[in-house]
Amino acid sequence: MSTLADLLAGIDDPTQPFITYYDLGTGERIELSATTTANWVAKTSNFLVEDLDAEANTRIRIDLPSHWETYVWLLAAWQVGCVVTDAPADIAVVGPDLAPQASEPFRVALSLRPLGGRFTNPPADHLDFNAEVLGHSDYFLAMDPPTTDSPAINLGGKSLTHGEAIEAFPSRGHRLLLAPGDLSRDVATLVAIARGSGSLVLVTGGTTEQRESITVSERAIPL
Repeated sequence: MSTLADLLAGIDDPTQPFITYYDLGTGERIELSATTTANWVAKTSNFLVEDLDAEANTRIRIDLPSHWETYVWLLAAWQVGCVVTDAPADIAVVGPDLAPQASEPFRVALSLRPLGGRFTNPPADHLDFNAEVLGHSDYFLAMDPPTTDSPAINLGGKSLTHGEAIEAFPSRGHRLLLAPGDLSRDVATLVAIARGSGSLVLVTGGTTEQRESITVSERAIPL
């Protein structure tokens, strides 16, 4: 494994659960294998290239809460060769609670509704990601794939190349249970788990007792 674009391809058994997401406020539970995740990532990569003119070194500001679609966006950005950042960028990706935006050329909004549902009322001046992405192919071929020296991450003023990111986040071959965190935490955990052929259980909302019950039923280790 030499770049972050290789993470999913390096998982030992792509048919096993890779990301399991619970929203205890809505009752949503969704489970994605590495294969299903790769399909979403390929569609998102094609959306980036075909609809947003993304290419190597395009900067993407991901302003999403911890969510299974956040992981899809991270993996797609790296597959295309883009740089994930928390600073003003070429492309802004935001959730349904639209924060004030800088003057970024492309703005994409995610409803974060169960099962990747689209907006009931799409926000003005933003592309509705879930209304657009399903029309794209689940096969992606990068025309200018990233190398180990390609920039991949710029968060909190700290930049990492693909190679540096792989070295920075050691592999973890566990099934980890996560509460919501910031983007830097999500990046680090995603890379570590993919490298170790582990899996993630992300739980939002609910009570301590509910989360403890899920920890047991999912046989996960709390992070």
